[in-house]
Amino acid sequence: MRPHGSSEELERRRRHGVALLRKGHGVREVARMVGVTPGAVVAWRKQYEKKGEAGLAGKPHPGRKPKLSAAQRKQLLRLLKRGPRANGYTTDLWTLRRIAEVIHQHFDVHYDLSHVWRMLTAMGWSAQKPERRKRERDEIAIARWRGEHWPRIKKSASRAAEPRPSR
Repeated sequence: MRPHGSSEELERRRRHGVALLRKGHGVREVARMVGVTPGAVVAWRKQYEKKGEAGLAGKPHPGRKPKLSAAQRKQLLRLLKRGPRANGYTTDLWTLRRIAEVIHQHFDVHYDLSHVWRMLTAMGWSAQKPERRKRERDEIAIARWRGEHWPRIKKSASRAAEPRPSR
């Protein structure tokens, strides 16, 4: 499995590890300092001995290139932060289908809804379920009721639940 980090970060870590080895540090010590397994350090050392600095070079990320570039993802984030109404929808609720439509309209790219979800979680977004509230809801009256009546009701309910001593 590929370790986390960009190709450049991983290459920098390999070069740092080999530099520590060349300074005389042991394999286990380097592994602990760099945050990898001793086996990885041994592999780096073998690559360095075989190919020199070129053996430590970063490798391209495996898999297909993303359809949206990093700049396009930033632009998508800006579009989503503006809200659904600013993007032509009648309610303030983002759905995966709506986001996929926005991506298609602005970038001419089709994504499956499951991939839209993966992309959103990678950008730090999470699922939010809107609270259902009546339009006629009176927040001031609710706050007053909670302050005046709720403590009394709560106390009487907890007293009723207490076990009574037997005689």
